[in-house]
Amino acid sequence: MSDAHKTGAISPLLKQSSDVVAERGEGAYIIGTDGRRYLDFTSGIGVTATGHCHPKVVEAAQRQAATLVHGQYAIVRHPPMLRLAERLGEIMPGAIDRIFFSNAGTEACEGALRLARQATGRPNIIVFQGGFHGRTMGSLSMTSSSVGLRAGVQPMMGGTVFAPFPNARRYGWEDEETAEFCLRELDHILATQSMPAESAAFFVEPIQGEAGYIPAGRTFMQGLCERADRHGMLLIADEVQSGYGRSGAFWAHSHFDVQPDMVVTAKGLASGFPLSAVAAPQAIMERGWPASQGGTYGGNAVACAAALASLEVIEEEGLVENAREQGAHLRSRLDALCAEEPAIAHVQGMGLMHGTELVDEQGRPDGDRAARVLKAMEERDVLMIRCGPQGQIVRWLPPLIIRREEVDRAVDAFAEALRATA
Repeated sequence: MSDAHKTGAISPLLKQSSDVVAERGEGAYIIGTDGRRYLDFTSGIGVTATGHCHPKVVEAAQRQAATLVHGQYAIVRHPPMLRLAERLGEIMPGAIDRIFFSNAGTEACEGALRLARQATGRPNIIVFQGGFHGRTMGSLSMTSSSVGLRAGVQPMMGGTVFAPFPNARRYGWEDEETAEFCLRELDHILATQSMPAESAAFFVEPIQGEAGYIPAGRTFMQGLCERADRHGMLLIADEVQSGYGRSGAFWAHSHFDVQPDMVVTAKGLASGFPLSAVAAPQAIMERGWPASQGGTYGGNAVACAAALASLEVIEEEGLVENAREQGAHLRSRLDALCAEEPAIAHVQGMGLMHGTELVDEQGRPDGDRAARVLKAMEERDVLMIRCGPQGQIVRWLPPLIIRREEVDRAVDAFAEALRATA
């Protein structure tokens, strides 16, 4: 197959991390058009939580596609959307019981942003350094995981204020010291940049994704919750990547014993079908303004049917528990490799979302080495992706169905790739 045929008319600005042309997917594997079988440790950036083409999800989508593909939800309602809204309300924390559906994580983050401003009557949103909330202008204005995302499209939307996130490795301190520093700085921001009476919400990833899988930690998250309550602000948990069992708990924020006022979810929600949601209590949702929520494809019938089947698979197959167990095994293997491999500076994350940061001999972030490692792993039939400000972090994001022997195979391939690229 020629390079031109591989790329077709796709924009040259969209860069693929591999040279694979995927023909089909089966569980934890992608099969290329050449018949080669790749262990997929990307899950389509955390999307195929139940694996590629889980039979139950496929059957639900096929059955729905033969009945109703698109029932536009500002015109009609349909059973898959109504059932999914009810099921999501049952698994949401606290009093959260109302759902607004959209297509992608960025659209859901925009919806949460609008609702927070309208529900509180306050203009400012406080977000955190290193966060990623999407690529559309509102969510991009809250994003600071990499300067390249914002380059060439400034100025950003006003009313977003950035506060430090407790990335202990970046500051060179212990976790508790870093969390306490960040909370003090947050108080300083509330006193100098965005007074509480003008601050609508804290918008935070419980585990930062694109920054390298950095858990916010209990002290910091509980500090946010306390300040939100004290100042009449909302706490919005962006669980687009960390939710749906990925962290070893159904919602990542539950690791830290907090209850957010809003939850944003997407990615693993429908096992590959485009679907996202903003969830809030009725008392907050009803304070949104008329016509502030909508969209042509949000709550698509086939996607909702796939999401319902995905929830059943997660529960029936114990995938949250599997994420916790296999995540612990993955972490133990990566920690052991880090102890013997100087190119790995650090391992961080929870459950089946971990990052391994690669550095050069001077201890500087080494994005070039990480790119070569990914290519070497592809040659060993394992697909991985990178993240981090310099692309220096190799991330571990397998489907929640992953087995212990597949974890071992991927880590062994990683060790070989490190040696091959030294």
